[in-house]
Amino acid sequence: MVKLIDKKLVFGKLPKRIEESNKATFGRVLNISGSKPYIGAALLSSISALKVGAGYVSLACPTEIVPVIASMAPELTFVHLKSDNNGIISSENTIDNLYSYNVVSMGCGITANDEVKKFVFYILNNLNKAQKVVIDADGINLLSNHKGEISLKNMVITPHPRELSRLLNVSVEEIVENREKYARITSQTYECITVLKGHNSIVTNGEKIFINQSGSSALAKAGTGDVLTGIIAGLLAQKLSPLDAAIIGTYLHGLAGDIAAADLTKYSVLASDVIDYLPFALKMVLSEE
Repeated sequence: MVKLIDKKLVFGKLPKRIEESNKATFGRVLNISGSKPYIGAALLSSISALKVGAGYVSLACPTEIVPVIASMAPELTFVHLKSDNNGIISSENTIDNLYSYNVVSMGCGITANDEVKKFVFYILNNLNKAQKVVIDADGINLLSNHKGEISLKNMVITPHPRELSRLLNVSVEEIVENREKYARITSQTYECITVLKGHNSIVTNGEKIFINQSGSSALAKAGTGDVLTGIIAGLLAQKLSPLDAAIIGTYLHGLAGDIAAADLTKYSVLASDVIDYLPFALKMVLSEE
């Protein structure tokens, strides 16, 4: 089954905003992201989760980059992580209140080495079944190097073709030519939700395939994938299923890019602009009512 993702489909799946609520009502996200070389990835993936409606986002990142991000995003809380001399997460870390978060997102800008792998696998091995997970970027790269060590069942992964190439041991060219096929294979193999990024991004659970109708070359910029990860995490925090969060998140991400491009041109849209234009994307979807 192949279905197009459009405004009408997304409107019907948007999480509701009830008035008798507080920040806990709309979920708690733990975002494991960032390193000294990739501070921006941590900021973008965290703020986008809040911007799409999550009630609370805590960023777990190396201690030395916390002051920089806190100065730009006072809405975030932080879990301070130990790091090596290069400002990359160390394997020594633990997170005491891991179960207090209903969503864990990870991978944006963490880099992929053995120390980070040990910490990421510690997290994944200590989650409970109720917690939802989004994995992107170096999180996927770490899994590619250690296939079979971690179950991805019911998790959302958001690879671009090169990351999927590493995960499946299939050439990038083959994946690009057969995107629906390899997205489906990934979800069937790992029992996860796959968002294969690119023009007309594909979302699948291994049975149903959804093809996104929003987005353009305006999104072909560093950092936009981090924004997508945060959007999906923020939607998961609001109690959507992994499949629905991936569908809505992919569409809103593309639509925000389209609206930004209409104002700024496709040349000039930055990842931070996609976050800034998310409210307009939401308003456009809500106008379906």
